[in-house]
Amino acid sequence: MDATGSGSSSVVAAPPDRQTLAGKYLTFHLQQEVYGLAILKVQEIIGIMPVTKVPRMPPFVRGVINLRGKIIPVVDLRIQFGLEAQDDTSKTCIIVVQILRDCHKVTMGIIVDEVAEVVDLRDEQIEPPPAFGTTVSTDFLLGMGKLAQKVVMLLDVDRVLASEQVALAEQMESNH
Repeated sequence: MDATGSGSSSVVAAPPDRQTLAGKYLTFHLQQEVYGLAILKVQEIIGIMPVTKVPRMPPFVRGVINLRGKIIPVVDLRIQFGLEAQDDTSKTCIIVVQILRDCHKVTMGIIVDEVAEVVDLRDEQIEPPPAFGTTVSTDFLLGMGKLAQKVVMLLDVDRVLASEQVALAEQMESNH
């Protein structure tokens, strides 16, 4: 009940999915497209460094790095998204992220073409992912951010790095 006792409220809350998406995002490029990760998922950004290949891994798992004594699996986001492979450049970076898996944090690295900037998106700048039909899954997208003339695809990094990559990360972290 509201203050008038009528049982209805004149305050309309924003849809919870959009309201919770507002905030700061680290943006980065893959080819010509701009993507964003919730800044709270980002642990750090490091320049590209030598990656040790691990046998029998899927093609998108580039390997592992030794980051200050901790072994971290690294995923090439280009390959995972079905984009053409590209040689690393001076702008290529590894974004070290923490994802949630079974109530505990797993640290992983994702290789991107270039880190751009941190942007602050408000509720009205974020729309739900478009529906492409039943055969195309957009589960890994939180939403689409509108910045000036650009569209920023906001990634659900927990879903992007789900399944076998996370199992690999858990196995590697528990072995070291």
